[in-house]
Amino acid sequence: MNSGFPQDIRDRVIQVTEELLTEMTLSPGQLLVMGVSTSEVVGSRIGTDGSDEVAVAILEGALAVQARHGYHLAFQCCEHLNRALVVEAEVARALSLTEVSAIPVHRAGGAMASRAFRDFSKGMLVDSVQADAGIDIGETLIGMHLKPVAIPIRPTVRQVGEARVSMARTRAPLIGGPRAVYV
Repeated sequence: MNSGFPQDIRDRVIQVTEELLTEMTLSPGQLLVMGVSTSEVVGSRIGTDGSDEVAVAILEGALAVQARHGYHLAFQCCEHLNRALVVEAEVARALSLTEVSAIPVHRAGGAMASRAFRDFSKGMLVDSVQADAGIDIGETLIGMHLKPVAIPIRPTVRQVGEARVSMARTRAPLIGGPRAVYV
């Protein structure tokens, strides 16, 4: 990796997150889920080359934007922990999330989730969430952790490092029929 690589990763995470927030305002109490393959960010196949350096840069970027807007963050683990999520313990309590007994580590949970678990003030692993929006860096498939009606957002920044970026916001389901009135 070149010397500017971590800063570039951090800056791109800030840029894509801010771009998501132009499409949907996330207020305090709402939840943004992030799925990250640090292996793909460095140009390797998912799950083969996790990078703590990349995880630190991504976490710094995500936390920088979160601090300005006040929403909650969740980081998805890999399939070795059934795609459980790392959140702050206070978020788990506030959202009535179900804690699971595991600690994400580099080879079981992934570099990103294990870094978030260590760096959060009191990281906790939960089994699932219903997030208001999501950012997927490296095609980790976060859709199961979004509210039921997800709307894809096409970012102008299509990659973080070598990993593809996809994003989604959610909306309330439209129910009723031709006579229904919607907000």
